[in-house]
Amino acid sequence: MKPPRRVIIGLDPDGRSCILFDDTVAGPVIWSTDQSPADNVSTADAGGGVFAFPTQGTLFLYVDFAPGGDTVMHATDTIDYIVVVAGEVTFITETGETVARAGDVIVDRGNVHAWRNHTDAPCRIINVLCPAHPVGAGATMVGAVSDVNRRPAPP
Repeated sequence: MKPPRRVIIGLDPDGRSCILFDDTVAGPVIWSTDQSPADNVSTADAGGGVFAFPTQGTLFLYVDFAPGGDTVMHATDTIDYIVVVAGEVTFITETGETVARAGDVIVDRGNVHAWRNHTDAPCRIINVLCPAHPVGAGATMVGAVSDVNRRPAPP
């Protein structure tokens, strides 16, 4: 799937609203902030870069799941607001699973989970991650993630 178009709004040098960026990013990070509440004064590009679980601020990204791809069971110290925008994916917990389809939303509250694309079509989710207090045993994934484009299914 091609990267999504992003339109980022800000202020021009005269303090008027303007479009700062109308493009796509190389990588999954659409936008990030290093604090919350966010500082909206800067005109610097806060997209692109490495996907790292936030310990403060927010992270707005997309993730593509290849047909037949999946993830390991994991937990994070974040609350994630997730929208399935294309395809479908199975969201797996320790006690059950559900299929999420385009238009469905998931709120992952830092609990242990995994993803599996059981179809022959790609799936895309859009995710906003915000730092949260640990639940249960806490995060099993922290810091930077090198491959958010999930591993393919075994042959």
